[in-house]
Amino acid sequence: MRLSFSTNAFTRFTVCEAVGKIGDLGYQGVEILADVPHLYADSVGEEEVRELKEAVSRSHLKVANINTNTAAGYYAGAFWEPLFEPSLANPDEMARKWRIDYTKKAIDFAVFLESPGISITSGRPVPGCDPEYGLGLLQDSLVQLLDYAGQRGVRIGIEYEPGLLIESCRELAEFLQVLDSPMLGANLDLGHSYLLGEDVADVLRQLDGKVFHIHLEDMKGKKHFHLIPGLGSMNFEHLLTTLKEKYDGFVTVELYTYPQSPEEAARRAMSYLLQFPVWS
Repeated sequence: MRLSFSTNAFTRFTVCEAVGKIGDLGYQGVEILADVPHLYADSVGEEEVRELKEAVSRSHLKVANINTNTAAGYYAGAFWEPLFEPSLANPDEMARKWRIDYTKKAIDFAVFLESPGISITSGRPVPGCDPEYGLGLLQDSLVQLLDYAGQRGVRIGIEYEPGLLIESCRELAEFLQVLDSPMLGANLDLGHSYLLGEDVADVLRQLDGKVFHIHLEDMKGKKHFHLIPGLGSMNFEHLLTTLKEKYDGFVTVELYTYPQSPEEAARRAMSYLLQFPVWS
């Protein structure tokens, strides 16, 4: 496994500055936030994307994932917490089409930046829209996207989270069976899994080779707040040694909760995680 860090902690910096700082800290990979203030597809130009690719190369990094979970830029607001709507399951046809088109742009970013995949969420249950109907809309959206992604060799990982339409490993595993595409799998956030009381070995068994990318952070108790690894309640020795048996990709530390001190958070996270002999 290789260690990566997400630019979504560095929202007070440009994306190129964030990449440089992550590289300087010694990470092997970087996850790019496909939202404001970084790689928001509806406002970023070709030259900016080329500059980003050059910054990644200069920093000797690999792009681990294009994080397409949020959509703060849609509302012309500053990024401060994950905003999932409009999602691929939004009942408003125009809003849903926007998200489909935006996700295609993220897939194009993945091709250019040589990322193996992108991550998405199912979105939240929307008032007035039955969750089962919402899941049907999500399925219809993904049918359109999977053909686009498959032609370009980019995988789509769904991230589940408490409170979303797909909020557990069991629900994601069932949903993946319905679509049954080699291009569709999981962006597994181990902190979310911990909050749900899931056992990592059982999660890996249920997803059975469908884990495309990992998000990692610590959690304290059952409060959903991303902490620097080592500051919370999660058993990282068990998590990482179990994960190593079934997974050999990038593990991205996601600490968007530390915008005031992202370098320090990234440094402390790496120092803590490197004590475990699971990294290659």
